[in-house]
Amino acid sequence: MFEDFKKAEKNICFEDFDKKHADLKIRLHYDGLKQNEFFRLIMRKYIDKDENMMYIINEYKKLINTQSNEIIKKSKKLIDAGRVNENKFGLSDGEKENIFDILEKELSE
Repeated sequence: MFEDFKKAEKNICFEDFDKKHADLKIRLHYDGLKQNEFFRLIMRKYIDKDENMMYIINEYKKLINTQSNEIIKKSKKLIDAGRVNENKFGLSDGEKENIFDILEKELSE
């Protein structure tokens, strides 16, 4: 079940103006990065709820008014509580993967 998601590569596309695309390519070249590597890093930081990335996302949500400040604060509290629990129980990413593998095995039997 979870193995299917690990193996399949997906394309993620978005549209922007030629000027912005050219500026992005120039900036990436200057920093010695490739476009795919850059977006994988950004996605990983977003999915892992990296503190710096979450700050940027929350500022953006405020800017475009998708969520109220109250909801943003509640979400931050929940994420912080999750980090405390991760540290409390000492769960590394590898151990989390093992838990999913065990669950997958149990569900398939």
